[in-house]
Amino acid sequence: MKSAKNTWVWRGASGLLMFFLLTSCGGGGSGSSPPGAVNPPPPVAQITASQAARFLTQATFGARQTDIDQLVSSNSYDNWISSQQSMPATLQLPQIPASGTSTALRNARIEAWWNTAINAQDQLRQRVAFALSEIFVVSDRSDALSEEVRAVAYYHDLLAKDAFGSFRTLLEDVTLSPAMGLYLNMLGNQKPDPANNIHADENYAREVMQLFTIGLVQLNADGTVKTSGSNPIPTYGQPEVSGLARVLTGWSWNSTDFFNGPANNLAQMVPFASFHDTTGKTIVGGVAITGSDARTELKSALDALANHPNVGPFVCRQLIQRLVTSNPSPAYVARIAQVFADNGRGVRGDLSAVVRAMLLDAEARSDSNISGAAYGKLREPLLMATHLWRAFGASAANGKYQEWNPEDSLGQAPFSAPSVFNFFNPRFAPAGPIQQAGLVAPEFQRVNAASVALINNFLAGHIFGHDQGNTSAQAGDILLNLDPLRSLVTGSDSGPLVDKLNLLLMSGQMNAGMRQLLVTRLNGMDASDRGTARILEAIFLTMGSPAYQVQK
Repeated sequence: MKSAKNTWVWRGASGLLMFFLLTSCGGGGSGSSPPGAVNPPPPVAQITASQAARFLTQATFGARQTDIDQLVSSNSYDNWISSQQSMPATLQLPQIPASGTSTALRNARIEAWWNTAINAQDQLRQRVAFALSEIFVVSDRSDALSEEVRAVAYYHDLLAKDAFGSFRTLLEDVTLSPAMGLYLNMLGNQKPDPANNIHADENYAREVMQLFTIGLVQLNADGTVKTSGSNPIPTYGQPEVSGLARVLTGWSWNSTDFFNGPANNLAQMVPFASFHDTTGKTIVGGVAITGSDARTELKSALDALANHPNVGPFVCRQLIQRLVTSNPSPAYVARIAQVFADNGRGVRGDLSAVVRAMLLDAEARSDSNISGAAYGKLREPLLMATHLWRAFGASAANGKYQEWNPEDSLGQAPFSAPSVFNFFNPRFAPAGPIQQAGLVAPEFQRVNAASVALINNFLAGHIFGHDQGNTSAQAGDILLNLDPLRSLVTGSDSGPLVDKLNLLLMSGQMNAGMRQLLVTRLNGMDASDRGTARILEAIFLTMGSPAYQVQK
């Protein structure tokens, strides 16, 4: 802890965790529409500032006052989505030097990620790309990618460019990306040769089914599990894994005629016929691959996966979890999965239509859900940091965001999950009230006493003394712009300041008790420093509270 003031919010990790568990995650919503039915929210005469802020919390890396004002003025979520989806992708690879030490390049990649998340105009695209990065996981914590910084940046840009395109295209681009090829061993995968003890590598074959497309068990259209008797029905078994692994042989660097290199981390892998298994295979769903060239077989296999009935509910449920709520109702999942199956024009896997439907659905937009204990999601640490810096126009004198190792300061870094299973499992349910209620809370998988203290200290360390009026700040310090808030601290009543933070940080959801506690605390502080101390204290106490850290 950096100062005694921190303890005002954090009275011990165990107490805070219990508060989270009792009040936070869940699904619910009305869920009364028949599966697959479009369920837009009821029309409103005018989008309020609080409604705009809540929408932007789901669709961006953090609401800003200017964005709230523009959305209220346009009075159309749909037009905002259309505008965002028409923007080209902001790319991170061009922000990274072509050469340098792995540490310097990794620092540059992290800077590029922060800069894009905080300042890029294509916020919805980048927010969806971040969600996709937690489904189609690659990680620089793997030895295979620890030195391949530009390959990881190239992979981010692939996700950003494909975020509103065809799922089938995304699946192929992910499959053939050098980062994924390195991470899950498809790059250099050779046809079986028992005489030389060579076997087709099954790593990518297994994970592309288990984690990226269809999951382990068959699903109904609403994401619930199909059973036979009381047992879930598996989607595939070991023979299907082995068959797909042999389909995925023969791919390597797009560089020369040599299967083993030299490396090219910035172009799709290409097939080498002499290393591809051309014998017949059977893959998931009983699809027979009769034996052909590597490109033809790959197309057949990816078509089979992309058209599997599990894909819509499996992927859409996870996208909803990442942007809206941890436990979407089955009816909500079914509605979005139906859009995945058919965008209304006979097109399957249209991610632009999926994202639009997901954000405009009544279960995402209805204000009535906010008050339910069974709704919302725990904010990820990275998203708390981006929200802080976006909401208060943060920048550094050197123009960079040199928070180079957020895995140390926040417990999370982009493209740096501990394994292909991401930072958390979408089905994770912490023991206690959430598990007993049959709910899940994925982000809680990484929550413990140490992580709670870590986030609290990050907030304290990046709020106190980190305002643009601090004349002793260093060139690399990321400083908050407090000027838009100073007029709210001119009198003895801190209520206007708290109300502004309620909008910017909590989408107007702060309850009366919390508001009064904050006002009382702030009114007892000196405001002769143009309100700096009050403002920083108010930001810290708000963001450190469980009420903020659970997104509703």
